[in-house]
Amino acid sequence: MTQPHPTTHLRRTIARAKQRRGAAPLPPTLGARLADSVAATVGSWRFIVIQSGLLIAWITGNVLAGTHAWDPYPFILLNLMLSFQAAYTAPIIMMSQNRQSDVDRDRALADYQVNLRAEADITLLHEKIDLLRERELLEMMQLLKRALDRIEALEQHPPKEA
Repeated sequence: MTQPHPTTHLRRTIARAKQRRGAAPLPPTLGARLADSVAATVGSWRFIVIQSGLLIAWITGNVLAGTHAWDPYPFILLNLMLSFQAAYTAPIIMMSQNRQSDVDRDRALADYQVNLRAEADITLLHEKIDLLRERELLEMMQLLKRALDRIEALEQHPPKEA
């Protein structure tokens, strides 16, 4: 099974982000909701406890049944059932993880865009502050020049004492 080229995946992510920009997120499909539900169920302690109980009951029942056991040791039917379970749940869980990965990627892209806008705003603020500082420095230099000119003028033509 070949995986799509990374740029193809990035293009799809950007297309989804553009499609969703300004619009409410698309509701998950029935398959996506089912995959999420299976992943949440299989990935819970409740499932582990229930399945462990069923496995213990299966093995105990077969051991106690002796020669009349429906699945005698080495429990081939049990192994077959667990293999079927794994064969179906693994891809379903991967579907859920892929969908969650797409959601996370969309959120990361949105965060990145917000960060770019914030960086641009901060840069603009820095430029404005630098401009204000330049103006203040220019005004202070002009005031200082006027003051020095006055001092120079006073030194050249001291006021007459009365």
